Amino acid sequence: MKNIGLVFGLVTVVAFVQAQDVYHERWRPQIHFSPKAHWMNDPNGMVYFKGIYHLFFQYYPDSSVWGPMHWGHAVSTDLMHWEEQPIALYPDSLGYIFSGSAVVDERNTSGFATKPGDTALVAIYTQHDPVGAAQGRKDFQNQSIAYSLDNGKTWVKYAGNPVLRNPGETDFRDPKVFWNAAGREWIMVLAVKDHVEFYGSPDLKAWRKKGEFGKDKGAHGGVWECPDLFPISDDHGHSTWMLIVNINPGGPNGGSATQYFLGDFDGRKFVPSTAGVRWLDYGPDEYAGVTWSNLGGDRRVFLGWMSNWLYGQRMPTAPWRSANTLPRDLQLEQVGDSLYVKSIPVGELNQLASRPAQNRKFPASISKPAEIRFHTTNHTSFGLVFFNAAGDSVVVGYDEADRRYYIDRRHAGVSMGPDFDRIYTAPRISQDSLIRCTVFLDASSVELYADGCLTVMTALVFPTQPYNRVTLRPKYAHIAEGVSLQQLMDIHN
Repeated sequence: MKNIGLVFGLVTVVAFVQAQDVYHERWRPQIHFSPKAHWMNDPNGMVYFKGIYHLFFQYYPDSSVWGPMHWGHAVSTDLMHWEEQPIALYPDSLGYIFSGSAVVDERNTSGFATKPGDTALVAIYTQHDPVGAAQGRKDFQNQSIAYSLDNGKTWVKYAGNPVLRNPGETDFRDPKVFWNAAGREWIMVLAVKDHVEFYGSPDLKAWRKKGEFGKDKGAHGGVWECPDLFPISDDHGHSTWMLIVNINPGGPNGGSATQYFLGDFDGRKFVPSTAGVRWLDYGPDEYAGVTWSNLGGDRRVFLGWMSNWLYGQRMPTAPWRSANTLPRDLQLEQVGDSLYVKSIPVGELNQLASRPAQNRKFPASISKPAEIRFHTTNHTSFGLVFFNAAGDSVVVGYDEADRRYYIDRRHAGVSMGPDFDRIYTAPRISQDSLIRCTVFLDASSVELYADGCLTVMTALVFPTQPYNRVTLRPKYAHIAEGVSLQQLMDIHN
């Protein structure tokens, strides 16, 4: 590789064995979960129980575009290898099955576990009444519950549904529930148009409003959706509360995105300790992200829908549509006077990895899926270019003048229109003199984890043939600025 003004440490390249059964469809992810067929969006009801990670998801089994929502279901013992299960929840007379959460009712507060030794899993979800919505009513979204006594295999809907009726809000949905030991009650965090509301219950059936947050905080470019709330600790054992709120539109690069707040929660009020808007992922293709319940300890594993409502229904994939991000461990890091959240790809990925190959230059060819790790020892703009013989390319890089990372997918392959074929940027949060980057490449996605995962970006790509080459380019230069495929290959060689 020719000298281009950058000083690099070792470049580490890791190839992955496919996590799912080998799929042969074009653009099928290999280390990201995707349904075997049909439409998927928000991850739902994520709960860990008896060694099994349960992943439910918004699912329409009759088409590859959005339709009457069900809860699809998949299980895993390691967050990497997933087995799809029968549909868990079907629409009924109360409406479609929208997003929600699931908990382990260890204390049997609900009374659903009637036999010794039984433990109920309880799902809490929004029911969306399409008839009421079409009639122009405001109370067409209500909260219902269902329970499972066979470790999540089958579900029974509670006869007293809905358990929380809509007081007259057009957006009243996506309950995330957890046990608050300090108050000895269940807490529900609910998205209500432009804010979240907190409800309390002793038994998951009777709910009362306790407080609300957010009308004058955070980003408000769209409707608030899919919240989450939990304590999170730093390396010194100091604990704070983290509130996740997804928003659509209004993300940092347009469309859907996930914001977060850090602060204090006393069972009624959330008081933020951070100012401004914080994003968990600055890329265009992470949304509706929440965390698994019942992991124990301080671990918080986050998962998002890898798409964007600006174009999510136009994806060129078949017979499935949509995938999830890599699962990510959420951790705190102090940067200057502020706390930030890092999103770190889970360690379970290592079981799929080959022996890392280390070198002082970038490889001539790559296979997918793959991970490339590198760091610079000076602050200079650069672009890491993944490309193929057809001339498709996606550029992942850093612009020192603006202190911004970027993903350029203007020439990534199949054109998806102006909302897709763009350059996306993210601020550099770290104050470290060393720039560290990890890039994960799968069949139809690229994920950037920069500076120990303080800055994260996720983007879909649909190359006309797989990217099988990689090279490094200086400055803030892109393919569109006159660099041909042959020149790229000459730079590398």
